[in-house]
Amino acid sequence: MEIDEAVNVTQDRLIGEGETMRDLLQHFRNYVSPCLIGETQWTEILNCGGTLPITLAALPFGFELPLHDPEPKADLGVSLASGTRSATFFHERAHNDSSDLTAKIITRLFDQIESKNSSLQEIVGRKLMLEYDIGSANAMDCEVPGMFLRPGERPIIGATEQVNDVSLIVDSLVSSVGWDSVEDERANVRRAYMAQPEDTRMDSFGIFPSRERVIRLAIMGFKTQNEICDYLRNLGWPGETSAVEEVISRFKERVKIVRSGANIDVYQHGLGPTLGLTLIVKQRYTKDSRYWLDGLTDWDPFLEALGQEAIVNQDKLEELATWVSNPTTLFGKSGRYVLLRGIHHIKLVIEENALRKAKAYVFLVLSAGLSQ
Repeated sequence: MEIDEAVNVTQDRLIGEGETMRDLLQHFRNYVSPCLIGETQWTEILNCGGTLPITLAALPFGFELPLHDPEPKADLGVSLASGTRSATFFHERAHNDSSDLTAKIITRLFDQIESKNSSLQEIVGRKLMLEYDIGSANAMDCEVPGMFLRPGERPIIGATEQVNDVSLIVDSLVSSVGWDSVEDERANVRRAYMAQPEDTRMDSFGIFPSRERVIRLAIMGFKTQNEICDYLRNLGWPGETSAVEEVISRFKERVKIVRSGANIDVYQHGLGPTLGLTLIVKQRYTKDSRYWLDGLTDWDPFLEALGQEAIVNQDKLEELATWVSNPTTLFGKSGRYVLLRGIHHIKLVIEENALRKAKAYVFLVLSAGLSQ
């Protein structure tokens, strides 16, 4: 069964299990260690899930886990695609409730993706990722989730003159939120792309409507620490690249690093001082049908290397190591499902010229199609 067909079958079946993600998540508590997400925090996640359609579980969803923080909290991440039951849910909510900013933004963005001869769809496909600030939220952070587009259909590769693709994605995100276009911001994003070495890719574009205005870019595929540090210096990143070199060097002594990636924040005035660093020990490709499936021990070398960092909570790291599991068969009211669990990536955060945070991004996905 093709992936899109499996997603549609799963969404159709999930509506027999309940209405919201809360109805589903309340059955998953045993799969999530209280060391990673405590009872109070789990309740907050369930409350957030109560505002989301259960059909979201047909695409990957999961949690951002702060491994540097002993408090057992998490943010919630979900993904959805235009033209699906989940998209219809937000479209109807936007039509019926003019105060729902999240539904309005999603609908505006999907209208652009689904428009006739959409150039945006040719680049990013139909998928959108949402990140709900729950564990990391300040009082004003959680009204509207962060929103991310990934150019998976037409990858944006360094040195391939795709600056128009870059501008189109940024303009689409900005207009969907209702922000005014700012030429200095657009120019800084274009400059971030044009400085990319060849064989690197612009992996994702993100905005945070409830936070300070910023465009977050993820650039992946740097082959060496010199390459990533040269890139940051050329862009005028305000941090010390020696701090980046030091972190990468420490990990290279413990585990083989295949490639690396950088998350940078682009403002109107330039780049922000915080850097997200992703160290890749296993090359994965989004077009690979097994992209979401890790071997049970694939992450062990990196987790062992991460465990030598003083900022990391060892109890959380031990629980994280058990997250990846073989496909599990589950039985619901509407039939049989297969549950997949894994680690998508781990981000090291450099602030004030030192490694201050480590965040694990873990996922779950249900499929009724795989079980048939």
